[in-house]
Parts: sequence; structure tokens; C-alpha cells
Amino acid sequence: MENNDQRYLVQQNKISEPSKPPVFARVMRSKEGLFEGVSFIKNKDKATVMTVAEAQEAMAWAAKKKSAAHEYATKIICVGQ
Repeated sequence: MENNDQRYLVQQNKISEPSKPPVFARVMRSKEGLFEGVSFIKNKDKATVMTVAEAQEAMAWAAKKKSAAHEYATKIICVGQ
């Protein structure tokens, strides 16, 4: 039996404005289910709940975004946090 643990979110906080509320990752997938990228949204309830591996993939994608990667602190959090 495989343990499909899906209890994590990816959260970003703007470094220059710590009082600004965080944003959360919503994963974009193709029709075939392949990872295409991430959009960051304010609504935590609509964010994608992921496995640790999926969350790491989303963080790696966010780190490659040259224009915004250095402006945000990105981290994986548990759903209950």
C-alpha cells in the first residue's frame, strides 16, 4: 500500500514587506497531468494541497523565476499552519 501524503502548501512572503499577507501556490497542470508551473494566489483555501515531492517541484519552479525569486521567501508548510 502506497502512502500518498498530500498535506503541504507552498507559501511565499515578500521580504521587503513583512507585514504583507503571504501568498500560496496553485499548481498549473496540462491535460495529461504534467506539471507546467505555479501561480501564487492570496486565497489559502484555493491553493493546491501537495505531497512533499510536488511542493519541492513547485519551490524549484518558483526559484527559477528571475524577476521575483529574490523578492520572496518561499517555504513548504503543513496544511494546518
